[in-house]
Amino acid sequence: MFLDHPTLTATNSFTEPDRLERLTRVYGYVVALADMAGKQAFIEKVSQLHDHKGTLIVFWHDAPSEDEKAYFSQAWASKMGDGSTNVEHEV
Repeated sequence: MFLDHPTLTATNSFTEPDRLERLTRVYGYVVALADMAGKQAFIEKVSQLHDHKGTLIVFWHDAPSEDEKAYFSQAWASKMGDGSTNVEHEV
């Protein structure tokens, strides 16, 4: 069992707590995609997810592959996420 999950933060999270719930759903979606692809080390690379006014910002401990970036784009564009392709990555 992995216990060092990324920190989830959001702009205006006190007045819009649904943003944190959305990040939780997106994180679960992304981890499932990585697990299905056999990327076991993926979960250790992500340090933080931040929702900044509808833009997902992913902070990484280690540089992600293009596939790993694509997991976040797919999840954020889905009904679990924001429905947009506004995703940024910071290493």
